[in-house]
Amino acid sequence: MGCGRVGSTLARSLEDRNHTVAVIDNNPDAFRRLGPSFNGDKVTGYGFDQAVLTKAGIQRADAFAAVSSGDNSNIIAARVARETFGIQQVVARIYDPGRAEVYQRLGITTVATVKWTADQVLRRILPAGAEPDFRDPSGTIRVDQVPVPDVWVGHRTIDLQIETKSRIAWIDRLGEGMLPTRETVIQEGDLLHLVMREENAGHAYAVIEKGPEDHA
Repeated sequence: MGCGRVGSTLARSLEDRNHTVAVIDNNPDAFRRLGPSFNGDKVTGYGFDQAVLTKAGIQRADAFAAVSSGDNSNIIAARVARETFGIQQVVARIYDPGRAEVYQRLGITTVATVKWTADQVLRRILPAGAEPDFRDPSGTIRVDQVPVPDVWVGHRTIDLQIETKSRIAWIDRLGEGMLPTRETVIQEGDLLHLVMREENAGHAYAVIEKGPEDHA
């Protein structure tokens, strides 16, 4: 639901990945953003209207995204899709981060636009470790992108995990993602994606900066 810049981009991206897409918007002129190559259904109406959702094929849908410009419309539509039609994969775009957290706890995945944008900027202007890439809704677990300091090059990833009390979810190496094993050795240029408890972040970054313990 919603054929603005986000909705139209999302629809085209899904179609490019060979998914069948139906787009709902109450303004038929908005569908022009989809371009002439879009092959999905275009349904004029409000995405929280059950008849409109039915016309768009909600009964056959595996997922529903409410990305209009209105918080209320997105939440109502997301709840109708989830509670009335039983769609499990539901995402709602929410501008108010406070409301987004509430609905996240109710089981509706939310993207808080303003908070997300602010977080993206913060991560790029604050020192490493000041703000994670991801923090779970409870604030307990975080995921950080960590460029490997030279002091760790040549050491096993398992040693870094043990000493930092974190887990390496994956490594970006030479432009590709890889899953580390116990025998994986850290190389120059590696970008680690570390999962850790929020309370342990300070310790983890201190260990990363200091380097590995001498086990000789």
